[in-house]
Amino acid sequence: MLTTIERILFIIMALGFGGLTAAGFYGIYTIVRNGRSAPPLKDLPKRLTQAFIDVGLQKPIFRARPVLSTFHAFIFFGFSFYFLVNVTDVLEGFIPGFELIYGGEAILGHPSFLVNLFNIVADILSVLTLTGMIAFLVRRFMTDDRRLRFNDGVLLHPKVAKGAIHRDSLIVGIFILFHVGSRFTGQALRLAEHGRSDPWMPFASLVSNLFRGMSAGGLNFGIHLTWWLAIGLIVVFLPYFIRSKHVHLMIAPVNLGLAKQAPRGALDPAVPADNEDATPGAATLQDLAWTRLLDGYACIMCNRCHDVCPAHSQGLVLSPSALEVNKRYLLNEEFMTLAKGGRSEQRLLDRLISPEAVWSCTTCYACVRVCPVGNEPMADIIDIRRRMIIDGADIDGGIQSSLESLAKNGNWLGKGARTRTAWSKDLDFKLKDATKEPVEYLWFVGDTASFDARVMPLTQKVATILNQGGVDFGVLGRLERNSGNDVRRVGEEGLFEQLVEENMDAFGKSQFSQIVTTDPHSLNTLRNEYPQYGGMWPVHHYTNLLLQLVESGKLELKQSLSHYRVTYHDPCYLGRYNGGYAAPRKLLQLMGVQFTEMPRNQENSYCCGAGGGQIWLGTTPNGERPAENRIHEALAALAPAVGSDNIPLFVVACPKDVVMYGDAVKTSGNEGKIEVRDIIELLEEALGE
Repeated sequence: MLTTIERILFIIMALGFGGLTAAGFYGIYTIVRNGRSAPPLKDLPKRLTQAFIDVGLQKPIFRARPVLSTFHAFIFFGFSFYFLVNVTDVLEGFIPGFELIYGGEAILGHPSFLVNLFNIVADILSVLTLTGMIAFLVRRFMTDDRRLRFNDGVLLHPKVAKGAIHRDSLIVGIFILFHVGSRFTGQALRLAEHGRSDPWMPFASLVSNLFRGMSAGGLNFGIHLTWWLAIGLIVVFLPYFIRSKHVHLMIAPVNLGLAKQAPRGALDPAVPADNEDATPGAATLQDLAWTRLLDGYACIMCNRCHDVCPAHSQGLVLSPSALEVNKRYLLNEEFMTLAKGGRSEQRLLDRLISPEAVWSCTTCYACVRVCPVGNEPMADIIDIRRRMIIDGADIDGGIQSSLESLAKNGNWLGKGARTRTAWSKDLDFKLKDATKEPVEYLWFVGDTASFDARVMPLTQKVATILNQGGVDFGVLGRLERNSGNDVRRVGEEGLFEQLVEENMDAFGKSQFSQIVTTDPHSLNTLRNEYPQYGGMWPVHHYTNLLLQLVESGKLELKQSLSHYRVTYHDPCYLGRYNGGYAAPRKLLQLMGVQFTEMPRNQENSYCCGAGGGQIWLGTTPNGERPAENRIHEALAALAPAVGSDNIPLFVVACPKDVVMYGDAVKTSGNEGKIEVRDIIELLEEALGE
């Protein structure tokens, strides 16, 4: 029971520091509200409820790092339950006779079972929270965990470069140790004061033995001191949380509930629907959608995103985590101005991220997928690219020449439109022109499959097998243009819309019911973005259509390929973006191969490094390329069977992967150790062709 002076002091502190905290949250609300509008959100009550449930169960945090996630769960569950603990501790301090030890026997008509349950949960979670916090402090300050480091050259806010994250972690870590540790110690002191143990508080009872010899005055002083260290400290610390990374405790569930609702493969518009006269892209903080300003406050600064970033793994200067960290520090730096409705004039380039880092992103979506709080650093990068294109910024010569070719020729390889079907000249059947006769399937072939000499033989095989399976298909021929998927992701929104318009015009001259493509990049934008322009046809990857033909008996597998040891690579735009995991694996299973998954597979697959315009780069960045890293992973996965007469196979289902991994086998020095095969080659063999 607190003294009168203590109660008055606590009320004054609660009102004062609580008011500062409320003002801080209102400032965050004002800052976020003044961001650019985002696409409308639906079913918010349901989504927010589900987000709070998921966070409450710690589901998002377990997408990666299971051991560390377990320690985080200890802290989260303990700190969450401590909200109830803190309320009861305040009541014990203010209400005479309100005491919950020993089942609350001092309270008239006490519900002993509920009190006992409360006590044992609080006792156990106190120990778990302290354990988890100590583990994180040891990890950050006593070990050399590379996951806490940034590559040399990554742009960091000056405060971050000087150790602000470590300092913040230390301050909050010590606060949690004192807050939880003091409350736990206070319970032990109270048990010692009563001179007996409580079986429903086993850990506190054990510690109480240390205080059994203390005087009554000493015990009373200790109880009051630990109460103030536990409850008073959290009141004092509340305003600090607003400026620290640990505000994510409050913001993360909201951010998850307000996360993007459109398909993963559909980018947000370059300008908001309610302000079509706005300049595309983002140059300052307020140019970012409000949902992505909220990302800065939700960020845990855990670096999970740059763990999975192929550019960061290559040693480049891109870190999605640094982008969000810098965003938070920029928001804090201008907090007073922005919270009053003012605008930031600081440019995102060279404050949030460097130009070199902007152009290193492969748009693989891995950073978004792994984020436990729903952040979208990749979307920020694309918006910054959009503004750089508008502003005429210098970009890589290879990307520039590819964009020029796309604008002029409709493809990035500089080929004439009339040669788009040159690959079909050796077919022993006539390829239908969908603009001249109706077909069931329009085959959107794509640039790489149409023009790259390394891929054209595979394109012929696909056509032959589709014809053999009785598929009624045709192509657009010279009217086909690049789908624009990668064009849009390098920020050239105007050229993307031009390509969409030209393709939609060609679609309008054709008669078909469905679209099939071998290119996951084309599949993604045709399926997820063309509907915004009226393209409402079902869009399939060729592995889905091939699987249907095999399972229906229209294609008969005559040979087992059990002599092949294979692994399969999930393309980002087929797998992570569009969930196309099952069909390729089912085909391989039906063909009877000896199949081994790589550690990074399906949702956690590793990017080949081609996306986001990276395949157009005129210069090769330093470091081990993502495709080379993947080849090494495949060899390690297949290593137990080394010694067989057959070279292991790295199976792909994307024309760009044929190119990227074919080159990677050579540049990594693994020729003769592993072969890259498109899945169509294995199917052709299984069919007895």
